[in-house]
Amino acid sequence: RVNLNMMWAGVDDASWSGLLVFVPAMALLGLISWLASPLTIRHARVVQRVGTAMVGPIKGLAEWWDPKGQLTESDISPFMWPNGTMPKSAEFDALVADGFAGYRLRVGGLVDTPVVLSMDDLRALSKQEQITTHFCIQGWSGVAKWGGVPMRTILDLVRPTAEARYAVFYSFADGGEGGRYYDVHTIGNMGHALTMLAYEMNGAPVSVLHGAPIRLRCENELGFKMVKWVAAIEFVHDFADLGAGHGGYNEDHEFYGYRMPI
Repeated sequence: RVNLNMMWAGVDDASWSGLLVFVPAMALLGLISWLASPLTIRHARVVQRVGTAMVGPIKGLAEWWDPKGQLTESDISPFMWPNGTMPKSAEFDALVADGFAGYRLRVGGLVDTPVVLSMDDLRALSKQEQITTHFCIQGWSGVAKWGGVPMRTILDLVRPTAEARYAVFYSFADGGEGGRYYDVHTIGNMGHALTMLAYEMNGAPVSVLHGAPIRLRCENELGFKMVKWVAAIEFVHDFADLGAGHGGYNEDHEFYGYRMPI
């Protein structure tokens, strides 16, 4: 009751005043949801597009702020929650059994110099470390120290062409409803100071649970945009022909918005 009072009645006591506001408010929201659900379920894509049109410009105005803050080792969380559907293929199982010695990252598409990189190749490139907060769309967060290759280095290596506008990250894993998990990022975001291909977490190799052998860290985005178990990167002009054409697996299947900056 004390928490309800502070949130809903603006008082710090053990009375029932907050509950008296909370219960009618929840009842009203429940009624609105019950009335709206037949429409929103039947026209989910329309709702997704309308929401994007309504919220997108507001997000655009807010994106002038470029989050680059980093924390200290004392801030590292004792536990980082793993999520996502794990890879389930003989190919990936063989890579795990071999300690990822046979892993090869394919980077191609609209680039001047396509490359295929082993883990040794990736470790030989410039390394960056950062201690940052991971924000999940599910509502939890956690702090970890990440080490890996800045995406700026990958851009310099492959040199995307003038036609390339997006980078597509493909996972070894499937999404929850089947089909390859992927996500799309702007070229500009790939040049962000805190965007990297991480192969270390808290000073050790990234675990399979958290995306081994490499995972994307894009610290100005929500967690679902940071593809784990990265199999390949493709630079493209647009993403209309990828999946359902909405810019990512969750955007295609769960009607998330494409723009998910923090």
